[in-house]
Amino acid sequence: MIKAFDDAGIPAGVVNLIFGVPAEISEYLIPHPVIRKITFTGSTPVGKRLAALAGEHMKRATMELGGHAPVIVADDADVDLAAKLMVANKFRNAGQVCVSPTRFLVQEQVAEAFSEKFTVGAKAVRVGNGLEPTVDMGPLANDRRIPALEELIADAIAQGARLTTGGRRIGNEGWFFEPTVLADVPVTARIMNEEPFGPVAVINTFAKLDDAIAEANRLPYGLAAFAFTRSSANATRLGNEIEAGMLSINHLGLALPEVHFGGIKDSGYGTEGGSEALDAYLQTHLVTRKG
Repeated sequence: MIKAFDDAGIPAGVVNLIFGVPAEISEYLIPHPVIRKITFTGSTPVGKRLAALAGEHMKRATMELGGHAPVIVADDADVDLAAKLMVANKFRNAGQVCVSPTRFLVQEQVAEAFSEKFTVGAKAVRVGNGLEPTVDMGPLANDRRIPALEELIADAIAQGARLTTGGRRIGNEGWFFEPTVLADVPVTARIMNEEPFGPVAVINTFAKLDDAIAEANRLPYGLAAFAFTRSSANATRLGNEIEAGMLSINHLGLALPEVHFGGIKDSGYGTEGGSEALDAYLQTHLVTRKG
């Protein structure tokens, strides 16, 4: 990306890329008087450390941190549309996206239909070299992610979850993992509380919308959320009550350059998108004069 800026003719010194030990770089640059603004995209634990360091030096900061996005599918939803869009969204970049949907909360009347369609879609995802045009999903970021996902899946199954597809590494070379779907996962399972950051979806059912909203808001994260419903009343209620910086209903409407992109609670603060993103880089200046 930096090479692209350079090739485009950005003057030398305007955009800089530094390699090294992250903690050492942060602890030098953030307190430095030349630095006036910090923005970070990454995990919540690291974000909290950087935000604390910025606060010590009264530096403005934008924090785009981890999430655990819920997806609410009401009984009046277009199930075909919901399954199609969410399969594509869940397995984009092998689930290694901060707004990737993870906890699918499906109303009982349509749970079987949605689970079946979503599982069929997951099985159809073609995994391999992402540079090949026929491939839908590439590898995980590093070898550490494979045992991490295996542990989360094993823990969920040990607590009574059902594996409807996937759950294993693909081959012995590279860091490829099967698109995975778990059903009936108890809230005590680690994957219901920790961001998997991988191609694993959890499908649970709910009876009343109250139950879905309570589960969606249960975790300390509040980055993205998704919902599917044909009811205007349901959509309005979800918009008012879901605790997330972003909620997309009946479509994929996040991460567009003209709209807000940011979270609340442990998912950070500030925005990386929309006109509001410029506010953190501006100073409010008052001049008052008489005569």
